[in-house]
Amino acid sequence: MIYIDMFVFIYALLLGSFLNVAAIRLLKKESVSFPPSHCPTCKNKLNVFDLVPVFSYLFLRGKCRYCKQRISALYPFGELLTAFTIFLVYKEIGWTLELIPALLLTVLLLLSVLTDIREKLILDIITFPMLGLLVLIRYFIGTEPFMHYLLGGVVGFSLLLIIAIVSKGGMGGGDIKLYAAIGVGLGPLLTIMSLVLASFAGAIAGVFLLLTGKVKRQEPIPFAPFIFIGTILSFLYGNEIFQWYISFY
Repeated sequence: MIYIDMFVFIYALLLGSFLNVAAIRLLKKESVSFPPSHCPTCKNKLNVFDLVPVFSYLFLRGKCRYCKQRISALYPFGELLTAFTIFLVYKEIGWTLELIPALLLTVLLLLSVLTDIREKLILDIITFPMLGLLVLIRYFIGTEPFMHYLLGGVVGFSLLLIIAIVSKGGMGGGDIKLYAAIGVGLGPLLTIMSLVLASFAGAIAGVFLLLTGKVKRQEPIPFAPFIFIGTILSFLYGNEIFQWYISFY
């Protein structure tokens, strides 16, 4: 079992490296597969020793081997976030069919976090195909009837659309479409929980950033990281959170 766990974690690290590249290139409207990995500053092609997740960054002290320009810390961050999240999802869900929609939703969330942090954008070119795949997969795989998940998509989209209208643009279109996909993955009740938890996490972070002077009032901050937190918690621990909440009543 420990060897399987190690394989999953290492594979997830490698996937995290790919998601970093995919996020950057899709933001630039470039091909994900061509040209091969290269330094964005000096354009030198990177060899295999430059591409080992996390360890290459540490070994090179966060600099390009060739031009010595700084490498963004988002690279190891994305790799580690992917590895730990996928490993957690795998351990909590196990080798069941439910792991398929869980991993698909996780990849969508990770890509959304990486693009939103970089450019404050959640890309339709990522969300729409993933939404279609989730609908297809939920037709065959789910602990609830298929209509339950479709209703979740409608609830997720509608809630975020209402918030965007009421807040007069306080919620981006990317967030709205992302929550349609989340709704299909989670179903209506867990989707609402995801939004509540995301809003709570976002409010705490927003207050902290304001108090520390990291952001100014009315300055937008990426919401995808908080959507990620709320959705992963709801997907994996939604029933436990709900039981804990109603225990107060």
